[in-house]
Amino acid sequence: MCYTYIKQSAAIFFTTCYLLIFYAFTTPSAAADFDDILSGFNESPYGTGEENTDDLAVTLAGFDNNNSSVNGQEDHERNIIPDWIQPFASLSFKTSWNYKHKPPEAANPDYRGFSMLKTTVAVGADIDLGSWKGRISGHGFYDGAWAVAGRENYSDVFLNNYENKREVDELYLNGDIGDSFDFKIGRQVVVWGKADNVRVTDILNPLNNQTPGMVDIKYRRLPVTMSKLDYYLGDWNLSGIIIHEISFDKTPVYNSEFFPASLQAPPKERPTNYSLKNQQFAMAANGIFRGWDISFYHANIYDPRGHVTKKRGRTTLTHNRVHMTGITTNIAFGNWLIKGEGAWWQGLEFGTTPHKDFNRADLMAGIEYTGFSETMLSLEMVNRHILDFDMRLTRAPDYAKEDLLQTVIMLSRDFYNDTIKFKILCSLFGAFGEDGAFERIQLAYDFNDNISLTGGVIFYQSGDMISFSNIGDSDRIFFEFKYSL
Repeated sequence: MCYTYIKQSAAIFFTTCYLLIFYAFTTPSAAADFDDILSGFNESPYGTGEENTDDLAVTLAGFDNNNSSVNGQEDHERNIIPDWIQPFASLSFKTSWNYKHKPPEAANPDYRGFSMLKTTVAVGADIDLGSWKGRISGHGFYDGAWAVAGRENYSDVFLNNYENKREVDELYLNGDIGDSFDFKIGRQVVVWGKADNVRVTDILNPLNNQTPGMVDIKYRRLPVTMSKLDYYLGDWNLSGIIIHEISFDKTPVYNSEFFPASLQAPPKERPTNYSLKNQQFAMAANGIFRGWDISFYHANIYDPRGHVTKKRGRTTLTHNRVHMTGITTNIAFGNWLIKGEGAWWQGLEFGTTPHKDFNRADLMAGIEYTGFSETMLSLEMVNRHILDFDMRLTRAPDYAKEDLLQTVIMLSRDFYNDTIKFKILCSLFGAFGEDGAFERIQLAYDFNDNISLTGGVIFYQSGDMISFSNIGDSDRIFFEFKYSL
């Protein structure tokens, strides 16, 4: 089903690009049409006699012809792509080197050395149709690290996820409906909440978590097909959303160094995309006021976590329907920004308690300080508490905790007119990182408007949380070169 969807999406993407290029090359030049219309005005109203011709006009006549030729050539070049299409593209090369892994046992994957040699090409275009605008974008990559390490040591599932892939990203159209309504339909990203480095109410788009800690959350959100209607009333914005596409986080797969078990995960039982009974719903109310804002959310969606079930003797990973109700706020004063989020989850199911539902309360508090020149300090803490906790949830396959605390500390500073950006990010699970942790130190340099360089190092610590149980040897150095058009 996923492969078929990708093929269909790719077909739509390339067909649309072809039509846009065809239009660009076959549309007559507006400058030529304009010259035809005005051709009659070049004749003198007094006839063809030279007695009424200005001497200066005669002297400059040759210059007029040259300018017309140059301008005509420029107009022709400019009109190869219509003004309402703004294309963009990028080419990047990213590599990472694992320096801590020990030699593997026979026939096991070797995670030493290069863990990434990825070349990525991304293309797209923004489309401006007046009151309606759109975007179409996609990317493809090839990672040569696994050919270097020996492809025979990795499963087909692993190679299909990590070695090469082509995907449609954003593909949407949005515009005004009257004075107070906006409508947006297609594959898009909708951000809920105020936190930058943890997720509480930001639940509508899945994340790419296949390599934890490599990049910030804002670069890991995956577009999903939705229809979104916005209504604006004074300081308030009301949103109604229907989520048509059922998509979940990309997680480490079997054979990956971040996969927490020696056995393959059970297959996912994925509801059918776009069917009427499987539509997901969400609504939001956002108020922005002087010095503060507040938002209210509610969503009826498929549980992003999933839980292991047995149906007719077959083990599967199932995502049941759940409800999330949330509230968020920002309060700014001086150089300080106070952030808060809360989410109430209803109907959570687990594999060890098949006939019992649970509720969970997620609470986040955060603070940012920007009082130092070109510097930002931030702290975000979230605790996820399962009510009426059952000790059976601590066993396989759930490995759940009654309280799961996460703390993220971030320092960023810009240098030399924002061309150099330095960042340190520490993410701890548990009060002191006993459930797992990672730290990322990176330096990015914008060489010019087109070229950027990024390098850094990530340190991992194993912990009691199942997803961090065996990542302590995955420390790595990374580097990225990116060229953008």
